[in-house]
Amino acid sequence: MEIARDKFKALFDVALLRATTTAADVEDFAKAAQEEHLSQICVNTFHIARAVAALKGTEVKVVAPIGFPMGVTKTEVKVMEAEHAVTEGAAELDMVLNLGAFLDGDFQATEADIRAIVRVAGGRPVKVIIETPFLNDEQKVSAARLAQAAGAAFVKTCTGFSPEPLALYEDVRLIRQAVGPTMGVKASGRVGSYLRCMAMLEAGANRIGLSLEQARAILNGWDAHQRTLGRSR
Repeated sequence: MEIARDKFKALFDVALLRATTTAADVEDFAKAAQEEHLSQICVNTFHIARAVAALKGTEVKVVAPIGFPMGVTKTEVKVMEAEHAVTEGAAELDMVLNLGAFLDGDFQATEADIRAIVRVAGGRPVKVIIETPFLNDEQKVSAARLAQAAGAAFVKTCTGFSPEPLALYEDVRLIRQAVGPTMGVKASGRVGSYLRCMAMLEAGANRIGLSLEQARAILNGWDAHQRTLGRSR
């Protein structure tokens, strides 16, 4: 797969979601995003307004995680969090599936949870994190299709907080097959190298979740690959 550097980088959702994140960390992160021409960054909802203000006048979008990282928050609480995030300028929402309800077979409640956030988003993309490490293949397909039926824009593999937060080629391919060619698929979970990133894209992902350090490493890998082909950036 060949892709231009700017289009490649535009696929990155670059996240800073540590519990210890300070206001200064967010300011530095936003500055790096601007200087390195990232397309979107993700920060916890406490920091949305600060990140949006720091990026005012730039093209960098701010993504808000909702019900993160467990997903078992009551729907009305997720809705309130999403409403605040949208009001403060979030351009996209990454919500965590209510895994407990889903695994109980309460698909009505699980879908209603997603639909509520899609309504609040008002047309902004909603990505549903299904936490693939906890699911078998049948459940992955079911969760992906449920998110699609509820109006989400993307299915996302992992929060990064599960015991083995690993985005697998097979999972991304399975999700892509389940939702078809038009819905978004976001691969997130230890996609820290150029080769792993390209594998995710080959499997059918069209968004990649990363830390800033991972994004830089992957772009260095892209540059190195282009040099081996005798191409310039």
